[in-house]
Amino acid sequence: MAFAPMGPEASFFEVLDRHRESLLAALRRGGQEPRSGGSRLASSSEVLVSIENIIQDIITSLARNEAPAFTIDNRSSWENIKFEDSVGLQMVSHCTTRKIKSDSPKSVKKFALILKILSMIYKLVQSNTYATKRDIYYTDSQLFGNQTVVDNIINDISCMLKVSRRSLHILSTSKGLIAGNLRYIEEDGTKVNCTCGATAVAVPSNIQGIRNLVTDAKFVLIVEKDATFQRLLDDNFCNKLSPCIMITGKGVPDLNTRLLVKKLWDTFHVPVFTLVDADPHGIEIMCIYKYGSMSMSFEAHHLTVPAIRWLGLLPSDLKRLNVPKDSLIPLTNRDQMKLDSILRRPYVTCQPFWRKEMEIMADSKMKAEIQALTFLSSDYLSRVYLPNKLKFGGWI
Repeated sequence: MAFAPMGPEASFFEVLDRHRESLLAALRRGGQEPRSGGSRLASSSEVLVSIENIIQDIITSLARNEAPAFTIDNRSSWENIKFEDSVGLQMVSHCTTRKIKSDSPKSVKKFALILKILSMIYKLVQSNTYATKRDIYYTDSQLFGNQTVVDNIINDISCMLKVSRRSLHILSTSKGLIAGNLRYIEEDGTKVNCTCGATAVAVPSNIQGIRNLVTDAKFVLIVEKDATFQRLLDDNFCNKLSPCIMITGKGVPDLNTRLLVKKLWDTFHVPVFTLVDADPHGIEIMCIYKYGSMSMSFEAHHLTVPAIRWLGLLPSDLKRLNVPKDSLIPLTNRDQMKLDSILRRPYVTCQPFWRKEMEIMADSKMKAEIQALTFLSSDYLSRVYLPNKLKFGGWI
């Protein structure tokens, strides 16, 4: 055993163990078992050749007295997205594209910025060095204007070259946290022990570089919000329900947090659950972990974990637990639009229990934060709600 167990008796995990067996059986039936350790990275030479080919196309256009343009897959239309239950949202093979033209007043600046960042990526890959998105922004913050411009261009380049961001030698600063029954070694040789204490460990910025992962965890719990995550830490949740792993992306997850969840699933195949607010925003975040997003659909195979289950907070739990109405919050017009949008998405058709929960929310026109459970007792979440859900299979 890698860790000394401190949690409940073995019988507590019987339903969880059966759930894991069913997940593994489903993988074997579909022949979809992921390779341990995650996805293959494009080699440096492949990335360099791809960039050189793009530059060669620009030179060829100029030689013909034609205005050069970049052609990028259109990731903002559902027409270009297909859904597979085993992968999530991904780009269709022959999707519509958009052109970033060098002779159009609307796109000439973006064309120039893509060219500039391509040049920086080429130097990074060639010299085998790395930079963060923030580093790139600060090379000329006045030119870029804001960080979002850089982020979007890097995603466009990644999509255009058909390689992951990591293959471009660009890292993003992690905002996520991890705690619990996990040890690993970082790329530079640093040994990390996430054993749950009063503080958590920051999600590494180089997920592909971590190795020698060791855990006895029976489950992984993804917590939507940092405040809930910290409360569970304070309540000693990881030790009380040991062995387990707890992760938060502090709201909408960054790439590294999603990569880590994916790596844990690919490596250990232990059940993964989400704990989110009973509101459209929380459901959206859960969907990103499970099925991915339109904007990153070109990297779906590297990021999504369709085996994720919704543990809570379920809209049906609010009535079952008699949560008082003054602890609930009316849905705003924006909430209702978000909920309608999610209900129209292709993956909802294969999740009838999710649809039912969302319809309960739509009918009641009310939402609730996880903190609404404190009306029962201050530690109800960690002492009663989560243990009962995990012991008796209260997930969908």
